[in-house]
Amino acid sequence: MPRRSPPTSRPPTLLLALALAAPIAWCAPADAQGEALSTEQMVDLLKVVDDRQRNSGDYKSLAYIEQREKDKELMVYEAVVYRRDADDRFMILFTRPKAEAGKGYLRIDKNLFIYDPTVGKWERRTERERIGGTDSRRTDFDESRLAEEYDPSYVGRETLGKFTVHHLKLTAKKDVDVAYPVLELWIDADSQNILKAQDRALSGKLMRTVYYPQWVKVFSESKGAEVYVPKEIHIYDEVEKGNQTHVVIRSVDLKSLPANIFTKAWLESQSR
Repeated sequence: MPRRSPPTSRPPTLLLALALAAPIAWCAPADAQGEALSTEQMVDLLKVVDDRQRNSGDYKSLAYIEQREKDKELMVYEAVVYRRDADDRFMILFTRPKAEAGKGYLRIDKNLFIYDPTVGKWERRTERERIGGTDSRRTDFDESRLAEEYDPSYVGRETLGKFTVHHLKLTAKKDVDVAYPVLELWIDADSQNILKAQDRALSGKLMRTVYYPQWVKVFSESKGAEVYVPKEIHIYDEVEKGNQTHVVIRSVDLKSLPANIFTKAWLESQSR
């Protein structure tokens, strides 16, 4: 697949340069010798993907989110991501630019809320919420729940760039609230890392294409194992062509967080 280049009317920021430094993989059929995975094998593979991204304790990281939209100014955000995977706690707190500082998202009992400090109000949001108005979604920063939320089917064994991958099609389970009901994944057969994903509407319409060019491992003392974190995420809007979001994740910390951090009161206090 050809590299998607940024507009030439303005130079790329450092964040965009980092994101574009990794090659965008292309997809081609692999040889037909590979056998299809059974349903049990696919579920086991998704469980591996889920487990490796989860921490038995807490999670904190610094994320730089760069949003480029057609005919609009480039926007760059800095945010802190907090998670407590043991009980599905999740929060994003924006710290830059100044106009967005103090705004945040909080997941409580599977409900996603947004807080705007300029009006001092909370509003409930759906899983389709564009985080900070970008092309990113809550699931791009939260723990992975693929085996819990989707039923897999096998598309084929393919090549993605230099990698041999398992191409899976996932369909959301009944009564599960997800951003997109149909998800296609290209998972590296060797490393078992996701390299590419496509989000689709129930009709099959392609909504987003997402690339994961690099994963990093961080050792978790509470888990006693390594946790896999995407170093960069490249998100392309397939509905509004030309819109794209690049996420760079830095400063991953797996130490324990304060007990009361995942509350509306705590998030509100950060903007006072």
